[in-house]
Amino acid sequence: MTGFKEYDQYDALGLADLVKAGQVTAAELLEESILRTEKINPRINAVIRPMYDIARARSKETVEGAFAGVPFLLKDLIASYAGVEMSCGSRFYRGYIPNADSEYVARFKRAGLNIFGKTATPEFGITPSTEPELTGPCRNPWDPLRSPGGSSGGASAAVAAGIVPMASASDGGGSIRVPASCTGLFGLKPTRGRVPSGPDHPDGWFGFIAEHVVSRTVRDSAHMLDCLQGNYPGQLLRIAPPAGSYAGAIAAKPKKLKIAWSLDPALGETLHEDCRQGVLETVKLLESLGHICEEVKLPINKEEFIYAYTVLVCSEMAATLKEGERILGRKSKPSDFEARTWALMKLGRSFNGADVANAVWTMAQFSRQWMTFFEPYDALLTSTLGELPIAVGGLRPTPQELIELKALSYLPIGFIAKQKDFVLKAGRRVYQYCSQTMPANVTGQPSMSVPLHWNAQNIPVGMMFTGRFGEENVLLGLAAQLEQAKPWADKRPPIHAGI
Repeated sequence: MTGFKEYDQYDALGLADLVKAGQVTAAELLEESILRTEKINPRINAVIRPMYDIARARSKETVEGAFAGVPFLLKDLIASYAGVEMSCGSRFYRGYIPNADSEYVARFKRAGLNIFGKTATPEFGITPSTEPELTGPCRNPWDPLRSPGGSSGGASAAVAAGIVPMASASDGGGSIRVPASCTGLFGLKPTRGRVPSGPDHPDGWFGFIAEHVVSRTVRDSAHMLDCLQGNYPGQLLRIAPPAGSYAGAIAAKPKKLKIAWSLDPALGETLHEDCRQGVLETVKLLESLGHICEEVKLPINKEEFIYAYTVLVCSEMAATLKEGERILGRKSKPSDFEARTWALMKLGRSFNGADVANAVWTMAQFSRQWMTFFEPYDALLTSTLGELPIAVGGLRPTPQELIELKALSYLPIGFIAKQKDFVLKAGRRVYQYCSQTMPANVTGQPSMSVPLHWNAQNIPVGMMFTGRFGEENVLLGLAAQLEQAKPWADKRPPIHAGI
């Protein structure tokens, strides 16, 4: 069967409109996506589990929804697809097959999307670079020596390389926005509770994780959020529904906004010059569009935040190990995991209940201070990252760090818990890289990376806008205005299936 050569001219909604009009079939779109996967995936390693037979059968069915017939890829983490392996980037989960769809996946299906494969993720989504030992490193289509980011690196690489116009993604510390920035895409992390992730894995990482998509266009993201948002029976965290549709928000006349902006390195030590330049240029663009921009200093105690965040994430990793043993019915061993993951799990086990409670209180206090600071503003502009997309291997433990990580596995738990300096040192590199993204995970605010800047070497540098809790409509309206003023959807990286 032939594909559809005009594929690159359309975003996901555009492809769905063609299917509804009878100008192309779902089967033709699927075959084009498969052809593109087979052509380009050996160079980027984004799709790690093809589901071609399942998708071909679905392409013959009559489906409805905003994205009916559009090929789609699912991140191999959290999102369960009944009957299909979900390894979470880990040797431990290799061969695990869920017996039911998660609510998130069920809503993708109801939207009409045709899922034909799963994308790469780092082990349990724990790092902002997608290089799991299980499936090997994923590469950035803009520069294959660089990572596409993480943990939604496979999704972002696949979209940027033209395999699909949109793919699923999730974000616990920047995992939608980081790879969107690295690959020149639009990525919105919704408000906490906006998109349900249950019933098996609700409120992951103490509520830090949110699920949505990465896309080439703002309208795909907005319409997809209309399909994904909303409560369901048994949902633990419920928030008020939006006043109107997100599709309507991007079509409305732009409002004049008051936008704070900052060049603070936040959780990092420095801010790369290209990131600084991107922010300054974006401020000029915003002012030319009539918005009020005000430079601010970010209210954040770096050391307190990093320690509390690490305590909570490592504790969650320890619980993930315990839950995995229950689900799989077998005990784990160090060889089941990457050295860093095992060390983080061991570290998580070392914290007691008081340590975890203190970390929760620290984050609650941070959130109150941050929200008070945020109150006068409609949005906050920073760079998405503190640096350019990192080199493949740039976050791997050094030989000395591997020795330290392995030694950690044999230390008494009581001793480990006292090593605050070790905790801060171990995360320094990651917090320098993802220096801006994590506060919005803690507060639950919506936050988006917008592809507004490319440096002199043609490497994308995302700009991040964070909005008030529950106000995705404001962010999406602003993104649509910026997209019109400075279009990016037709930019193509050197590695692209359509070239």
